[in-house]
Amino acid sequence: MTVLVTGGAGYIGSHTVLELLDAGERPVVLDDLSTGFRWAVPEGAQLIVGDDGDEKLVAELIRDHKVDAIIHFAAKIVVPDSVADPLGYYLNNTAKARSLIATAVGCGVKHFIFSSTAAVYGDPEHLPVTEDEPLKPVSPYGRSKLMVEWMLEDTARAHDFAYVALRYFNVAGADPKGRSGQSTPNATHLIKVAAQTALGKRPKMQVFGTDYPTPDGTCVRDYIQVTDLARAHLDALRYLRDGGKSLVANCGYAHGFSVLEVIEAVKRISGIDFPVDYAPRRPGDPAAIVAANDRARNVLGWKPEHDNLDEIVRQALDWERKLGERSGHPG
Repeated sequence: MTVLVTGGAGYIGSHTVLELLDAGERPVVLDDLSTGFRWAVPEGAQLIVGDDGDEKLVAELIRDHKVDAIIHFAAKIVVPDSVADPLGYYLNNTAKARSLIATAVGCGVKHFIFSSTAAVYGDPEHLPVTEDEPLKPVSPYGRSKLMVEWMLEDTARAHDFAYVALRYFNVAGADPKGRSGQSTPNATHLIKVAAQTALGKRPKMQVFGTDYPTPDGTCVRDYIQVTDLARAHLDALRYLRDGGKSLVANCGYAHGFSVLEVIEAVKRISGIDFPVDYAPRRPGDPAAIVAANDRARNVLGWKPEHDNLDEIVRQALDWERKLGERSGHPG
């Protein structure tokens, strides 16, 4: 059987495809290459260039490749952009997911793994955040993802269909073997931006907000290494195939670093003291958000191996240097 990976030419998707191949699975990638890269799809995985909201195309792929599970990454992910273009986010992240889920059910695909986000919690009342924390997203991005979780929950009640929704915290780093990494030139991920600035690809970087109620006034986030996150998807796939019931699970390390701590780590490891500007807060950014990960560990059997900020920063810098040899544009 085959695993259909939407958005598999992107950052997290490409790492998950690598892990699927390493585990002996047969991934087929569906990606429109709007932000993904053709070269990021590893040898051994077939790439179909197309739209995950195209029900006819998805049905053909499911039938032709005997797909038994879908891992759904394809989405827009930039919080400030979602504030400026909410309808674009609801189209890409919610409406197209509805079409994909409907096609999966109609074609008899019973296992679905969804790329969700910690943004569904908004500004949480408790840290670390458990999956039972009230869901109060503060951005259209977070709302667009929460709507998909609700659709999956309702679909699983009505049909022979089970899902795992993985709520990602802040994804960072690169494949330890150097096979993939965060490749989008205008990405907004902090560690990516800091690495680009250290290596001279940006003249400077900005810190958004220094007056948050945190120890140093900057936002605190839980940075999860991308290969550890990719492996959580394989754990979820095994869990569903073993008859596991639908669930939602956080993916993070249960501790966080501030923006300034991350920047200092990048400066220290790169050996470069790059310029940093301080700017006002961005809309939609909570002060601190850190994952409780007991459910992923205990129910899915997830065992992270790369919980080390210096290692993550080193991977990001190494990948950024390697990217200098490649085209920096999607497609």
